[in-house]
Amino acid sequence: MPVPRGRRRPEDLISTSTPDSPPDLQTTARRGHFVDLRPLTESPAFARMWIGATVTGIGSQMTIIAVGLDIYARTSSTLAVSLVAAFALVPMVVFGLYGGVLADSFDRRKVALLSAIVAWVSTVALAGYAWVSALGLGAQELWPLYLLITLNTVASTMVGVARQAMVPRLVRRELLPAAGALGGISGGLMATVGPALAGVLVASVGVAWTYSIDAVLFIAAFIGLYTLPALRPEGTPGRPGLRSVIDGARFLKDAPNIRASFLLDILAMTFGNPRVLMPAIGAVLLGGGAVTVGVLTSATAVGALLLGLLSGRLGAVRRQGLGVGIGVAAYGATIVAFGAVLLWAQLVDADAGPALDDVFVPGLVAATIVLALSGAADSVSMIYRNTMLQASVPDAMRGRLQGLFTVVVTGGPRIGDLYVGALSVLAMLWFPPLLGGVVIVVAAAVILKVQRGFREYDAEDPRP
Repeated sequence: MPVPRGRRRPEDLISTSTPDSPPDLQTTARRGHFVDLRPLTESPAFARMWIGATVTGIGSQMTIIAVGLDIYARTSSTLAVSLVAAFALVPMVVFGLYGGVLADSFDRRKVALLSAIVAWVSTVALAGYAWVSALGLGAQELWPLYLLITLNTVASTMVGVARQAMVPRLVRRELLPAAGALGGISGGLMATVGPALAGVLVASVGVAWTYSIDAVLFIAAFIGLYTLPALRPEGTPGRPGLRSVIDGARFLKDAPNIRASFLLDILAMTFGNPRVLMPAIGAVLLGGGAVTVGVLTSATAVGALLLGLLSGRLGAVRRQGLGVGIGVAAYGATIVAFGAVLLWAQLVDADAGPALDDVFVPGLVAATIVLALSGAADSVSMIYRNTMLQASVPDAMRGRLQGLFTVVVTGGPRIGDLYVGALSVLAMLWFPPLLGGVVIVVAAAVILKVQRGFREYDAEDPRP
């Protein structure tokens, strides 16, 4: 007896395959929990691109950290360091959108290669400027550092947009969740290895050598991109210009499932991003200063990395919209837990909090665990969100939607910084994450309730 739509059995959530299923629709459940490596083994082109992106991303994270340390060493000003992100925000949004237009108008391989060249030249220029400064030949102004790191960030954003738009052309649709999980592993490695290497290198050999090593690591990106086949958009390509950006926004208007996934991500990043609290948490609540900040900041990336390594079963889930919603709700729950840990630490010593050398170890351990869980939950939603975008959006429009998604990823955390910063002035440090986490959980439940099509999105019948 057929099961009415909306009343599927639990076993219907897991994809199965039959000998008669077309190859691109086969979604065989994984036998184990470890990461599905088939995108790397079946597609050498994807493997080269993935390896190149990972190695280059580690180098890019090294440079981002090194620039911050470089500026602080020159100015002793935290505000001067924060301006790196402020100056890059608008260009990232603009060129994220325009990068999507270019990816839908020209050969995506060439778009990525040309953007990578710009990013590499800016890295070489940073190294040159640092060497001139280190040798005492001048180069003490800050504006070249801001200009070059902004150019590097913008070019890297355009590379990422083009690269993501190419993934569905390099791997089978069945393997898109596995490719997304590999992307999570890559991101986790970048966010953990890159900053750690930067700290060691800057402390031991200086910022000039750190920039120079990044310039050498960038060669991996060129190898990964240059060896790709030509990948022009299928169907009617777009044309560079504002009209193409507007067409992308119009498509999103008529794509309720993708729109819901974007909305969930904005809510999660706006109300559940406590990164600006970290310095105060290390100084006032948990103790440990910079060491505590480093541990808490890296915990999220470690959680994402571990989730990627244990993502083998994720590719078998068909109700991917539901997966996004549950992942975001779980993320919100971990942020609530993080706020509760901070409240606990506040209650332990309500007068002054621990001194810098007096770490509240139970609170630090608990906060590290819940932030690692938040990274894992966010990675789950990211995998399914990327898969839905890549599988359901027509190839000729995919670059522009990736560009719009870049704006979401870029703008959400910045808005979140304002939310957390403003609320922390009016209330205790524990209040912004506690309230924000509740907002995320409630919003995810409401969206899943009212967006039936998103809730019942089927990976074997992808619709934007």
